[in-house]
Amino acid sequence: MGELKPPGKPFGISKWEVQDAWEKVKANKGAPGVDEVTLAEFEKDLRGNLYKIWNRMSSGSYFPPPVKAVEIPKPHGGGTRVLGVPCVADRIAQTVVAARLEKAVEPVFHPDSYGYRPRKSQLDAVAACRKRCWRKDWLIDLDVEKFFDSVRWDLIIKAVEAHTDLPWVVLYVKRWLAAPLQLPDGSLLERDRGTPQGSSVSPVLANLFMHYAFDTWLARNYPGVQFERYADDAVVHCATERQAREVLAALQNRMEEVGLRLHPAKTRIVYCKDGGRRGSYEHVSFTFLGFTFRARAARGKNGKKFTSFLPAVSKDAQAKMSAEVRRWRLHRRTWHTIGSLAREINPVVRGWMQYYGAFYRSALLPLLRRINAYLMRWLRKKYKRLASKKKARACWERVTAQYPRLFAHWAWVPYSWWTG
Repeated sequence: MGELKPPGKPFGISKWEVQDAWEKVKANKGAPGVDEVTLAEFEKDLRGNLYKIWNRMSSGSYFPPPVKAVEIPKPHGGGTRVLGVPCVADRIAQTVVAARLEKAVEPVFHPDSYGYRPRKSQLDAVAACRKRCWRKDWLIDLDVEKFFDSVRWDLIIKAVEAHTDLPWVVLYVKRWLAAPLQLPDGSLLERDRGTPQGSSVSPVLANLFMHYAFDTWLARNYPGVQFERYADDAVVHCATERQAREVLAALQNRMEEVGLRLHPAKTRIVYCKDGGRRGSYEHVSFTFLGFTFRARAARGKNGKKFTSFLPAVSKDAQAKMSAEVRRWRLHRRTWHTIGSLAREINPVVRGWMQYYGAFYRSALLPLLRRINAYLMRWLRKKYKRLASKKKARACWERVTAQYPRLFAHWAWVPYSWWTG
C-alpha cells in the first residue's frame, strides 16, 4: 500500500494508516457531515477517496471542512448537548492522527482516567468509585462547565507538542481546533477555544488536556486523594469534610488557571451516609455516569440485611429509557411477529441490561416488567382469541417456557404483571 514516507512527500503517513482508519470509521458508523456524504456513498469510490486523504495529508495540504452541529440527548438523560459531526473523510483523517497520538500518550495517562481509553470503561469507573465510597466518608462530585466548548487551544497544543515530534500531528490538530462549526441554519460559527464533542480526535485531546489540568496536578498536590475521572466528570474522595472543602477550593482555582470553570450547580461535596455512617449533611447522594449513589438496602454474605452506599440506575436514565419504550408503541405493532419484535428491541434492551444492570440490578426490573406489559397488550391485540386475561396468561406462560431467551430481558423478568 505504500512506504512509511513516500518520496516527494514531506510527511511520513502510510497508506496502511489511512486504510486502518477507514475500517475504524466504518465500524463506528455515524451520520454524514456538512457534505451529506454517507459511509455507503464514500465507499463507492473507496480507493480514490482514501488516496485523496492520504495524498493531501502526506503533502501537508489537507484542510478540514466545517463541522456539522447536531443537538442530541445526553447519554444518561438530563438534557441535550451539541455534537460536532465531521464529514466521513475528515473522520478518517482525524482517526489517523488520533491513532498516532494515542500511542504516545496512552502510557503516561493516569490509571484513574477512564474516558475513551482502550480496555477501560464507564463501568470500570463506577466500580472503582463504589469501592472508594465504602472506604472514604466524603467526596467531591465534580463537573466542569461546558468543558468541550471552553478548553484553551494554546494549552492543548502545548500538551501535544510535549508528546510528539511529528510536525504533521501538531499541524492538523491546530487546523481541526480552528475548523468552524456549521449551525442548523447553515451559518458558520468561528471559535477561539474548545474542541467539538463528537470528532474522532477530540477524546484524546480532551484526555491530554485534563491529564495536566487535573490528573497530574491533583496527584502531585494531594497524593493521598483518590479520584475517578471520565472526560469532564470526576469524583474526588476525601477522608474528612475539611479536606473535601480544601481540595474543592484548590480545584476551583486550578480550573480557573487553565481557563475552565467548575459547574456551580453540579459540583458539590457529598457525605457517603449509610448504616455505619449516620451523620447528617446537605448532600448524601450523587449521580456519576448514569448511576445514582446513595444509601440502599443490601444483603451480606451471611444473609443479613444492612444499609450500604451503592450505585443504581439514575432517575434521569430511567426516564430516558421509559420514554424510548413508550416510543416503540409495541402494543400497536400487530403486523409484527413476536420474533421480529424480539430482533428489533433485543439489542437495545440487552445494552441497558449490560450497563445499568451491572450494579443493583433490582432497580432496573420495573422497566423490564413494563416492556412485558406492552408485549402482553400486543399479544391480546394481535390474537383476538387471547382477549381474555386467562387465555392470554396461559399463552404467555407457554411461550416463555418454550423460548425463555426469545427476548433478552426474559432472562431476568420472564413474567408479565398479569402472570405474577
